[in-house]
Amino acid sequence: MTSSLGFDRYLQTRRAEIDAALEAALPIPPDCPPLIAEAMRYSLFAGGKRLRPILTLAAAEAVVDSRHTDGRSRDAGMALALPAACAVELIHTYSLVHDDLPAMDDDGVRRGRATAHVVYGEGVAILAGDALLTHAFVVLARRRSDTPPGFDQRRLRAIARVAEAAGAAGMVGGQVLDLAATGTLPRGEDPDRRDGSDEAALREMHERKTGALIAAAAVTGTILAGGDETAVAAVDRYATHLGLAFQIVDDILDVEGDAADLGKSAGKDADARKRTYPSVHGLDRSRVLAAEAAAAAREALATAGLAGRLAEIADWVVSRSR
Repeated sequence: MTSSLGFDRYLQTRRAEIDAALEAALPIPPDCPPLIAEAMRYSLFAGGKRLRPILTLAAAEAVVDSRHTDGRSRDAGMALALPAACAVELIHTYSLVHDDLPAMDDDGVRRGRATAHVVYGEGVAILAGDALLTHAFVVLARRRSDTPPGFDQRRLRAIARVAEAAGAAGMVGGQVLDLAATGTLPRGEDPDRRDGSDEAALREMHERKTGALIAAAAVTGTILAGGDETAVAAVDRYATHLGLAFQIVDDILDVEGDAADLGKSAGKDADARKRTYPSVHGLDRSRVLAAEAAAAAREALATAGLAGRLAEIADWVVSRSR
């Protein structure tokens, strides 16, 4: 059983499962032009951590193992959650393709190689991102013949949660706040400039831009595996704290990390004068805040009696070096 594997082996196994499912889910010619199929795969299979889809599967596994479901097996619960795991990774990859564009973060390197717009040009990169985003909902909405009674309601709930996380209330809204914080928007056209502390503004930006999809990834795995409302609420709290921990560590690594290890440009946040946790709190305090967020994530699981790999994922997030 997977639970007997060491954590590193667990991550490798899950990544392999997710990559195989993503490959099977993507459109191929003649269903689409060869160029867009190639550009989609270029960014999707560039070697990411697969944190979000792993969270989806780990949450499904946890609620089944902790008997927070209606009694189905672990394998059945994981199979029901796998399309959502693919969908959140497709959406995450689209967001990276668009974030790297000259109009956004203007990055030439992602995951150790040239970004999509450098290889394919801005037009094709934009379209590849659009295609990844829209295909995520094809994968989520696709019906299977072996789903349990009432599953369509779960699927609709999962689709709504993922869509909200990807849209104006989530990632897109967070990116607007990011652009506003760096002064990228034209003067006089920033309706989101508001009074409030740097800390509150920073947290809101990260909760939308990064945290919303991380939380949606875990919650949809819980929903699709048949998790009860206690489990859904606990996983939502867990993933909200996890998303904060992840982003704080990301901000720290941008200061301390090596570009070769990170697979992307280091120091860009400081160059762009972005608000980050180190710039607002300093490095030492930021490390404490990341550890506190991870501890709060584990506590959310403990209050609901959820077992499995989710607690180990919280530890992995704060100890990572890339």
